[in-house]
Amino acid sequence: MSAIRLKNIRQHNLKNFDLEIPLYKVTVITGVSGAGKSTLAFDVLYAEGQRRYVETFSAYLRQYLERLPRPQVESIEAIPPAIAISQTNPVKSSRSTVATLAEITSFAKMLWFRAATPFCPLCGREVLTADPYSAAQEVIHRLAEKRIVITAPLVVKDENLLREGLLQAGYFRLFMENRVCDLEEVEKIPEQVEILLDRLKVGEKDLSRLIEAFERGFKISGEIRVHTTYGEEIRFSKEARCPYCNFKIPEKSPDLFSFNSPVGACPECRGFGRVMDIDWDLVIPDPQKSLADGAISILSMPSFWEDEEELFDYCREKRIPLDQPWQELSQEMREKILYGDGDWYGVKGIFDWLETKKYKAHVRILLARYRAYLPCPSCQGTRFKKESLYFRLGDLDIASFYALSVKDARHFLEKLGSQNLDKATQVLWRELTRRVNYLDEVGLSYLTLDRQSRTLSGGEVARVLLTRALASELVETLYIFDEPTTGLHPRDTARIISFLKKLASQQNTVIVIEHDPEVILSADYVIDLGPGAGEAGGNLLFVGTGKDLVSVKTPTAEAIKEVQKPKSLEPVSPVSDEFLEVIGARQNNLKNIDVKIPLKALTVFTGVSGSGKSTLLELILYRGLKRLKGEATEPPGAFTAIKGAENINEVILIDQSPLAKSPRANPATYLKVYDLIRKLLANTPLAKEKGLSASAFSFNSSIGQCPHCEGLGFEVVEMQFLSDLYFPCSLCKGKRFKEEILQVRYKGKNVAEILELTFDEAISFFESEKELIRRLDAARALGLGYLRLGQPLNTLSGGEAQRLKMAKYLFLGKGQGHLFLLDEPTVGLHLKDIEVLVNALAHLVEKGNTVVVVEHHLELIRRASWVVDLGPEGGEQGGELLYQGPLAEFIARDTPTSRHLRNYLKGIRPF
Repeated sequence: MSAIRLKNIRQHNLKNFDLEIPLYKVTVITGVSGAGKSTLAFDVLYAEGQRRYVETFSAYLRQYLERLPRPQVESIEAIPPAIAISQTNPVKSSRSTVATLAEITSFAKMLWFRAATPFCPLCGREVLTADPYSAAQEVIHRLAEKRIVITAPLVVKDENLLREGLLQAGYFRLFMENRVCDLEEVEKIPEQVEILLDRLKVGEKDLSRLIEAFERGFKISGEIRVHTTYGEEIRFSKEARCPYCNFKIPEKSPDLFSFNSPVGACPECRGFGRVMDIDWDLVIPDPQKSLADGAISILSMPSFWEDEEELFDYCREKRIPLDQPWQELSQEMREKILYGDGDWYGVKGIFDWLETKKYKAHVRILLARYRAYLPCPSCQGTRFKKESLYFRLGDLDIASFYALSVKDARHFLEKLGSQNLDKATQVLWRELTRRVNYLDEVGLSYLTLDRQSRTLSGGEVARVLLTRALASELVETLYIFDEPTTGLHPRDTARIISFLKKLASQQNTVIVIEHDPEVILSADYVIDLGPGAGEAGGNLLFVGTGKDLVSVKTPTAEAIKEVQKPKSLEPVSPVSDEFLEVIGARQNNLKNIDVKIPLKALTVFTGVSGSGKSTLLELILYRGLKRLKGEATEPPGAFTAIKGAENINEVILIDQSPLAKSPRANPATYLKVYDLIRKLLANTPLAKEKGLSASAFSFNSSIGQCPHCEGLGFEVVEMQFLSDLYFPCSLCKGKRFKEEILQVRYKGKNVAEILELTFDEAISFFESEKELIRRLDAARALGLGYLRLGQPLNTLSGGEAQRLKMAKYLFLGKGQGHLFLLDEPTVGLHLKDIEVLVNALAHLVEKGNTVVVVEHHLELIRRASWVVDLGPEGGEQGGELLYQGPLAEFIARDTPTSRHLRNYLKGIRPF
């Protein structure tokens, strides 16, 4: 059997073992969190595959290869070029969408360029830019067996010259007032006249006759008009111009249909679809207040007391009530107050004046409080300039196509078909259709093509990139995926398995880091690492088929066996009689639903992917409550009211977004542990002797940081057309500090060695430091004991980042009465670690907090107190409230989630 052969692997915590991974198969790497899965997949296999691929490049690139650190492996044989797709979302640009990420835009813009037809924005008619042949064919197609009159319009400048010229050219008839007239009978020719070119009954045999008439007509005026006896009229122009209202259509080019090109992008928002502008909801945070009570928040500031007095004088003059709530004022009154009417410059005038003072820092800070990203008023968020939208294909312009969900886009392309397209355009249609179909089949039918990539979860990005890999039809490639089932409903897991096997069948090798039992047991080959995390892990526990795994005793095998046992419902807390109520939630696909959430309990939002869970959690609950409390945030989703907000002290969103973009931040700095460590080092005798303060032990300080890499620990070489290359600093060898700083030791370890400790190791090392231990315990209690103190935060997975945020709030004292909102906290967790997470959530509830979780994991749903189930499908077919209430009653319902939960409780799984 052909295989990738690795000998003596000892990278990070991997314990010196040999391994063979079969080529052209699906291999799953599993094990508890921190066992070494990512080290094996990314730091060994991907790093070596990428390094060998770059070796095939030019001599200029190869000069850097000797500096690239090689994986700590004695030998690696038969490894293909590698492509890695991690769990985190790498996309930060607002320009990137689902369509650009899946490489759909490249084919869509060319399809619209070749096949779209222009429509006049004034009259709405299709603009047929024609040559004699195409115009003749169009007439035969549309007016078969009808009697027609073909004319050419002319503008009359000199009547006598026109008569003489027409007679000399052999034209003796005009078409006036819907009838044919002899030129000699017409006493006065009007300013615009139509010259008769031919009249006939249309048939297939008349093609050459029609072509000849159109050739003559285009020479005379550049425009042809075809009249029928029923009063119907068709106009043709040889120029890109509407023959009905004379509107000139812009010239078509591929870039006209790309919002990432200046040719096609909206000039106001430059293709982003959003602009930074005044958000009036921030200016007027509480519409129930009156003007006298300070409804307009900026006027309540001492600096604007004169503006407030002028507004009050204006309102008295115009008889606008000052004691009436803002929301009860008429629309006309509100617009006059905000935008002015001549006697009053308006609140907008105040902001316009502040814009002229932006060179002052405090003015910029003030403006930032009242500004937000809003849909571009010019393009209404479509990203395209208006000229791009003149062209339609199958009744859709390019922006309307991108606004479709994946499922609707698939139906559109199927309906469009390829029969009426030329061979080159058919190729574009097939490639576009194939990519959209893949997105639909992988469970992303609910996403719109113009959805910003940066708003996707890590699992959604992985699935989009999986479809791109399939569509690219690469062979002899090593694909590495990190939990592609993240965010996927249990019913859709089989789709991912099918796609992974299809990718392997195209002569590729697929390696997947995964915890899902269904994926593990369906794999061709399984590598199980463990048994613990960090130094307690890194051992090769099992290699073989998924079916053989359950016959051994490893943490993963035992957890899978546990899943197959019957279980009962175990809510972490009873349901209280106090509720937080959302009335009329209708953002995105939510269907004007009313949702109740019990206070001081664990509530789980369930439903298939795309059913509206994250919209309800973040856009409605989080942003809505923030605005109700007068705090600045992006515009919330549409809802009527939120009742019971006064019972919430603070709303805290703990999602999977990265904790930091810079490699300078690490878990020690995030949990404020590093401050305590630096103080301990500064109090050592040698540090006092050298006069080193605590700041000297910071790699962000010029006092202690390595002068060559400035405390980063590595150097960056920017590569044209390739990802940047990172090399350990040649001076400090990656330690980040000056040599004199590293001479200072606490209990035998210097600051660089302390930062290399895991949380578990640090708890033992700092056993006498109670405050430091308390902070470290916060992370260990959530299963993060394997993380190193100095690991850059930007390298953490989405699940690790989320649990580190939880650690900060769970044990570092946030009081009670808060609302914690979590988006899939089980991401990256091994089956046996779910209980650790549940205990942490239960601890928050015990402290008097309310916890709401968006989750697909059936084990966490089993422990919930209250369930809100959305569906029944994703996208437009979702957003309905299928159930809300106690967990015990939920299992009796018939919804996609309740069916899977019933089977889970019985120990029945689809693997």
